[in-house]
Amino acid sequence: MPLLGSMNRAGLYSGLLLLASFFVAVASFAAEAADNSAGKIAPKPLYRDPIFDGAADPSIIYDRAEKKWLMFYTNRRANVPGLTAVTWVHGTPIGIAESTDGAVWTYRGTVDFPKDIPDTAGDSPTFWAPALTYDLGVYHLFVTVVPGIFTDWQHPRNIVHVTSPDLKHWKYEGTLPLVTDKVIDPCVLRLPDGTWRLWYNNERTGKTIFYADSPDLYRWTDKGSAHLPRDRGEAPVAFFWHGHYWLLIDLLGNIGLGAYRSDDALTWERQPASLLDRPGTGTDDQNGGHHPEVVLSGDRAFLFYFVHPGVPNMKRSSIQVVELKFADGWLTCDRDAPTHIELLPPK
Repeated sequence: MPLLGSMNRAGLYSGLLLLASFFVAVASFAAEAADNSAGKIAPKPLYRDPIFDGAADPSIIYDRAEKKWLMFYTNRRANVPGLTAVTWVHGTPIGIAESTDGAVWTYRGTVDFPKDIPDTAGDSPTFWAPALTYDLGVYHLFVTVVPGIFTDWQHPRNIVHVTSPDLKHWKYEGTLPLVTDKVIDPCVLRLPDGTWRLWYNNERTGKTIFYADSPDLYRWTDKGSAHLPRDRGEAPVAFFWHGHYWLLIDLLGNIGLGAYRSDDALTWERQPASLLDRPGTGTDDQNGGHHPEVVLSGDRAFLFYFVHPGVPNMKRSSIQVVELKFADGWLTCDRDAPTHIELLPPK
């Protein structure tokens, strides 16, 4: 009997252990499912511009007064007939769409830039690639300005700085004193010491990423190359997530986004696998992703990008979104999976 009792007790313990493991697995699965299903399912495509149908280069910020998310974007003139060469990518305004949750976006209009910005006095000034940030009650917008409409890519372009108290009325603060007169695609990140770093694409070096530093967003010192491994690309976006700095760049063509990781925002290690380098399954997602934006919401991260649908709509572009995941020390995402999104107001 003692031996039988001992065996029964062992069996009981084993059964309890198995039951406990089962409940842990169920709880873990439920938590993961809850996380993955938080928010509405984003439509594919997420957003198309109703005026020119050329939405690209998104930058997203929270309007603290209206309690809405605003997407500022380059609005290429994709549906305007008779435009030759690359003139359809020039003469472009910066469009604005709004959303309360990040899933449903509605066209709002265009940015009313101040008239004293250099090189914008003509009837159709060219604005590209907005980048927004907020500090001490002021919204800051950095944007590329091209002095006119051109049939090729050989002309100067600069990054200018404007500010606003309300995301409606803007003041020209200056043109950034960067290393050359052919620069595009700014992005800005605040560093732990309170200073700011701006990354941009230097087109005169074969399209590589450079950076500049500022103590206050108004005074900038160019620091030269960001020294990214395999660094030919454009449209950098920087953010801090899961204990690392991350820098994503558009690798050009249709080969997706390069991802770089750093502990100090200076020395970068390239992620082995690119992001968005394969076509999606949706009809508007048939090539690599371009010009990223990342919005952090709670402990989640959402990657916005634009994409061309392909033949025969080579000019048209749409905005898409996918949730970023952190796995084995690197970034990953599944552009074909449903994206549940809920953008929370920043703390």
